[in-house]
Amino acid sequence: MAMYQAGRPTFRLASKPQPEAHLWMFEGIAGGLQPWWHHIGAYHEDRRMYQTAEPVYRWHKANEQFLINRQPLATVGMVWSQQNTDFYGRDDPETLVELPWRGLTQALIRSRIPYLPVHADDITRDGAQFSLLVLPNLAAMSDAQVEAVRDFVKRGGGLLATGQSSLFDEWGQPRPDFALADLFRVHLVKPESGEETVRKKRAAETHHTYLRLLPELRAKINGPEVGNEPAASGARHSVLDGFDQTDILPFGGVLDELKLDIAAEVHLTFVPEFPIYPPETSWMREPKTNIPGLVLNTNSGGPVAFLPADLDRRFARDNLPDHGRLLANVVHWAANHRIPLSVTGPGLIDCHLYRKQERVILPLVNLTNAGTWRQSIDELIPVGPIGVAVELPQGVREGHAKLLVSGQKVLASRSAGWLCFQIKSILDHEVVVIG
Repeated sequence: MAMYQAGRPTFRLASKPQPEAHLWMFEGIAGGLQPWWHHIGAYHEDRRMYQTAEPVYRWHKANEQFLINRQPLATVGMVWSQQNTDFYGRDDPETLVELPWRGLTQALIRSRIPYLPVHADDITRDGAQFSLLVLPNLAAMSDAQVEAVRDFVKRGGGLLATGQSSLFDEWGQPRPDFALADLFRVHLVKPESGEETVRKKRAAETHHTYLRLLPELRAKINGPEVGNEPAASGARHSVLDGFDQTDILPFGGVLDELKLDIAAEVHLTFVPEFPIYPPETSWMREPKTNIPGLVLNTNSGGPVAFLPADLDRRFARDNLPDHGRLLANVVHWAANHRIPLSVTGPGLIDCHLYRKQERVILPLVNLTNAGTWRQSIDELIPVGPIGVAVELPQGVREGHAKLLVSGQKVLASRSAGWLCFQIKSILDHEVVVIG
């Protein structure tokens, strides 16, 4: 942990604000890192940095038994590979690879959903602990990686894939169709050209486009033609929760026509660009199309969601709450709602979940701040009350929930394998030990 003012601009001899440094340290500890810090140079005229590390280290030493050698309990795996960055992202990995990853992870954090990175080569080895694999525009995939994802879904695991996932081989060469088209239930109409300039241009630009929600409709698809009929239940799909009062969402991207299998369900369609100014010209020229923005299916084993619309990239860049909420809804659905943690209450809280022998350990980091993800944070803003419900794995002993930061014990109730309790307030972080 650097104690100087890092980021842009960088000031190597100036002290990082203590709240900023502490949140970096608490986030690292919550994620499984061991604390370490350094100063630049042997003499410092800005002596404020000398006061930063000591209270964190003193707390860490007192609670070290709960902070090391833990088994993660996250059931969402975020799939990545360096080859996707090198051979698909190439000279613009920020736009093509990093932004989709960042948008999805930020949506998970905002929804208090724990997740773990998993390398695309390790899906077979590590997949058993996950209920859902997420492919955030994981375009470059080898045949072996594709087969590992396919096997995961056949065994009942869920899948969320976005953008051009599986459309390129491991060297970044375009395939004639999605390698995972059998799971997506989606096929290319026009083959990917492989032109990097076109790909980067479309990913970087913002257009006045929308996505149309099909709130009470299920797509009945035969080739490129779509006929809509009322769903049997007559109710909105859970991926559209929270959007009862709208039938459109802002998008900003561009989508191409896709051919869909008969088993596909379309819940978002593309609305092409139309003018913003002058106001009297701002009306939809083509309010309805058959171009899918979100496709779901449950006929491949586990639930599968394919999101051609790059809402992950656009959420990272534009920070539109609608995009974050929709991404979280799709994650919950595709995970078959097998997420062992529910946290309610105000604020931006990053949640991690571990098991250590007969105990469950829940670190919560309060990221609520005007400087979050911008630098620099110079004020801590307490949030609460926070409601917590944790699904207890087998073998966790009965007991109180103890708070390691505030030093309190909280009353908890147990129902159907879940332990429920409330935390009055969190300043910078809290660590809950159950059992």
